[in-house]
Amino acid sequence: MNVNLYGCDGKWMMVDLGMTFGANEYPGTELVFADLDFIEERADDLLGIVLTHAHEDHIGAVPYFAADLGVPLYATPFTAELVRRKLEEAGIAGEVEVRIIEEDHGEIQLGPFSVTYLPLAHSIAEGNALQIDTPYGRVFHTGDWKLDEDPIIGEPTTEEELREIGDEGVLALVCDSTNVFNPEASGSEGAVYQGLLEEVKKWDGRRVLVTTFASNVARLQTLGEVAKETGRELCVAGRSLDRMIEVAQANGYLADFPGVIDWDTAMGLPRGKVMIVATGGQGEPRAALSRIAEENHPLALTKGDVVLFSSRNIPGNEISIGKVQNRLSERGIVMVTDRQSMIHVSGHPGRPELAALYEWLRPDVLVPVHGEIRHMQEQARFGSSEGIEHTIFQSNGDIVRLAPGKPGRIAQVETGRLILDGDIIVPANGDSIVMRRRLAHNGLVIVVLDAKGNPRVEGIGLPLDEDYSDFVDEAQNDVVKALSRLKGKAANDREAVVEAARLAARRAATRWSGKKPQVKVMLAGK
Repeated sequence: MNVNLYGCDGKWMMVDLGMTFGANEYPGTELVFADLDFIEERADDLLGIVLTHAHEDHIGAVPYFAADLGVPLYATPFTAELVRRKLEEAGIAGEVEVRIIEEDHGEIQLGPFSVTYLPLAHSIAEGNALQIDTPYGRVFHTGDWKLDEDPIIGEPTTEEELREIGDEGVLALVCDSTNVFNPEASGSEGAVYQGLLEEVKKWDGRRVLVTTFASNVARLQTLGEVAKETGRELCVAGRSLDRMIEVAQANGYLADFPGVIDWDTAMGLPRGKVMIVATGGQGEPRAALSRIAEENHPLALTKGDVVLFSSRNIPGNEISIGKVQNRLSERGIVMVTDRQSMIHVSGHPGRPELAALYEWLRPDVLVPVHGEIRHMQEQARFGSSEGIEHTIFQSNGDIVRLAPGKPGRIAQVETGRLILDGDIIVPANGDSIVMRRRLAHNGLVIVVLDAKGNPRVEGIGLPLDEDYSDFVDEAQNDVVKALSRLKGKAANDREAVVEAARLAARRAATRWSGKKPQVKVMLAGK
């Protein structure tokens, strides 16, 4: 959930406004955001939000925060169109200004920041680095990037252009760390075309399904070419794929993409005459591939058919991906991953690409971003080994001085996570999520006391299926005994009665189940 802030002479510029997806630690939620309290308090000095590309971890939070921040968004046409659609879906398109950077190397001026868009290869159309010139020096913010001599889509900034930027002087390189542990270059999209072509040809007479990231327009272009070359009709399954193809074609990409056939037509063709492109390679339960694996989708695979995973596992998705693959395997469906065949390359730089960029730009300071802590720490070490004088490891909330003076961390501000819970954005460590987490782990016991103090106990989520009635009887007796021990004023004190009943019911639940559930006591008629 990338959100970067640059401050200069009292003014601020935001680069990207992303989100991530909910994890098991936030039960019942899906979307997670960075807490923007720091910049919200300084919104009068925020000049704009500059978007590098259209992946969700860089633009996904725009519909939730951009209107309140009240500043223009800047993006290239493809990114701007996807953002516009998000704003329309949220009903706030008229409240947020989106300014489009029409040409490569487009420039914008935001107070003390002079920003130049520099196209770089990535696993989506119109990935960009930002050259940020200030009175105190130049910052090169890479965004997500890789080096690719045959990117299929777009024309990345050349080595010669990057060397020229380095010759002019770079104060700081703020650089993607995601793939730093890879000792090899990420590989070219052009090579994936050849790998996919050979793989699909291998399965003549079989129905082939390819799953990939919907946002990878270059991969979609590759798959369209492969379908034509192998004489297969193309069928698409997944709303995000439909949307991405539509937006890409509206912006001049996928111009020669083959027409797609509907699901019924696909199922009526000979097995070797159709290629399905589907979402769900990360195991998303509602995506097309998961539904196909569970046999509740109009598109069907049978024994001997093939699924090509033209993507790489996102860390944290291994279990959900494994479940989908196991379902497919049980039915005799063949699976091929990037470990078996050249059908995917990363969109992030390996060590050779990082070393090349260091050499071309020759920055005074390296600030690793975008990755887990282990990735950023490793890039800081790698940058030092490659001769960069200053490397700064930062964590969320750190304020880093780049210039003037010695670069380094100078302060830390409070930061954190927000989550979308239903229709409400709440703190990730708020009472509702903490309570829900406790309920998920230990269950709930409800005690209702009638006007005479007679208890009724209900247990929810306790592992007592066979012994439940015995537990309820004993818990109710324990509550009666606990209340009988209250004397004098305590017997009529509401708080004392509630606490005695709560402790008695909880002890009974722990004794029977080993769990320590939440206990809610309600007094009827009081």
